[in-house]
Amino acid sequence: MLFLCILNTLLMKKIVVLTGAGMSVESGLKTFRDADGLWEEYPVQQVATHEGWLKDPTLVTNFYNMLRKKCWGVQPNEGHRLVAELEEKYDVTVVTQNVDNLHEMAGSSKVIHLHGELMKVCSSNDPDDPRYQQLLTPDNCEVTPGTKAGDGSLLRPFIVFFGEAVPMITIAAEACQDADIFIIIGTSLAVYPAAGLIHYVRPDVPVYLIDPNPVSTGGRHITQIQKGASAGMRELSELLMK
Repeated sequence: MLFLCILNTLLMKKIVVLTGAGMSVESGLKTFRDADGLWEEYPVQQVATHEGWLKDPTLVTNFYNMLRKKCWGVQPNEGHRLVAELEEKYDVTVVTQNVDNLHEMAGSSKVIHLHGELMKVCSSNDPDDPRYQQLLTPDNCEVTPGTKAGDGSLLRPFIVFFGEAVPMITIAAEACQDADIFIIIGTSLAVYPAAGLIHYVRPDVPVYLIDPNPVSTGGRHITQIQKGASAGMRELSELLMK
């Protein structure tokens, strides 16, 4: 029985789903870049750069405490759930630029977070050292400013700040190279290195893009579904789950 399960997984077509901020908008989470986004209220230099962290770690800690509380107050939308349901027929890897955990809450089993995870904190000396990473819970999602990690450094959000390396990009690129179907949802493909992942997808692989706005893909042939995440995934699911 185990052998058959493994064989079935190996025979499944591989789907890679690249998601951006538009994926979570329908759940009630603000995007950062839109006209009424979070960067309008909190300058990026203050809360999302290493320099901002060094200058005022209390401000940065409290900003992400606020985001966590907002995030725990929302639920996955239909788009998240439909992405998870693709696993009934396909081997699905989600590569997300989002730091929320809505894909996991919806049931997706393989999620690569390019820009970090809001629900985790880490060492400020070495954010990628797993020994000092902590997963926060709904009833314990606030970090008191000044709290230290196991290595004695301040606990900081497990977020890839602007200007920092993106440790998971290589793993994401390898997944894209193996994709049999590539789906893009809710991203303008303007933020690198995530935007460059489409170039790792083989030329013969069908690419579907779900976004209410026109998106440039650098000449790559795509099928665009000009709808929001949930409506777009409803349409695409009907095609893929036949």
